[in-house]
Order: sequence, then structure tokens, then C-alpha cells
Amino acid sequence: MAVATVAARYAKSLLDLAKEQGLTETMYKDMQFFKNTVDQNRLLMIMLKNPIVRAEKKSAVLKAAFTNRLNPITMSFIDIVAKKNREGILDAIAEQFINQYNILNSIQRATVVTTVPLTTIQREKFKAMVIKIAHCKLVELEEKIDSNLIGGYILRVGDQQVDGSIRSQLNGLRLEFLN
Repeated sequence: MAVATVAARYAKSLLDLAKEQGLTETMYKDMQFFKNTVDQNRLLMIMLKNPIVRAEKKSAVLKAAFTNRLNPITMSFIDIVAKKNREGILDAIAEQFINQYNILNSIQRATVVTTVPLTTIQREKFKAMVIKIAHCKLVELEEKIDSNLIGGYILRVGDQQVDGSIRSQLNGLRLEFLN
């Protein structure tokens, strides 16, 4: 079975448990923290995915790293996943949990790439654009800076992209002149 499918099933189980216990916000923050930690610590993820490292060692590392930082129920879930020898997909489970939580709460994640940092007014305009495009209630806007754009912006919402960059416009003009 594909990793994404297995991760989605584990994430759904955790989300169902969180709803049942009234801990959806807490577990959402726990999964965000876990995902950010393993994304920033490449060696931790390599160790978790390594089949040579014994399961007991992986469990000990997970407990040492996260016991004091995560809710006990979240830690119990991570322990169960580790006992099933699925610790290598914990990052995918966390990502799936975050996605399912966002869908449940009508939150859309979007990325905007600009040449300079956004002002508060610009940020609100981009959020309004995302709400219009995705028909959602809330927007989590990730901001990136790319000086190669020359000017303008690129907005990514799910699998859609709005390219309002000067670089794109110049490339369009170049193609028109070539034809």
C-alpha cells in the first residue's frame, strides 16, 4: 500500500480521536510541531526511516525528543505507530493530519512569492484573493521572496497558480515577438 494511503488512514484515526476527546486544536499544534521538527532535523528523519536502526532505539529517541513537548495522547499515538514499525512515515502522517484538519475547518494554504516583503494591506488582499479562488473561510499564507521575479507576484493555491510577475509578462512579450 502506498505511503500516502497508509498515512491518510493513520491521520484520519488520530483526527477522529482528537474530535472525540475535544483535542483537535491541541493535536493540530502537536502535529505542526512534529512536522516542523522533523523537517528541520534531517538526521532525525533519516534515523526514523532507516531499517537498520532497531525499533526500540527509534522509540527511545522519539520519547526523548517529544515527551515533554507533546500532549500525552499524541505521544501515545506516536508510540503505537512506532510499535507497528511505521515510524518512518510519521512525517507523512503529520502532513496528512494537517491537511485533513485544514479541510475540516475550511482552511486553505497558499504561497505567495514576491520580490519584497508584503505589507499588511497587500497580505490582506492576497488572502481575499485566495478566499475567492478556493471558496474557504480562513487562509494560511506562506510568504517567500525571490529577487529573480523582477517585480509582481506568483500566488499558488492548491494546484492553481496565478502568475502576475514581470518576468512572466516579459517572457510572454518575447514569445509574441518571436512569432
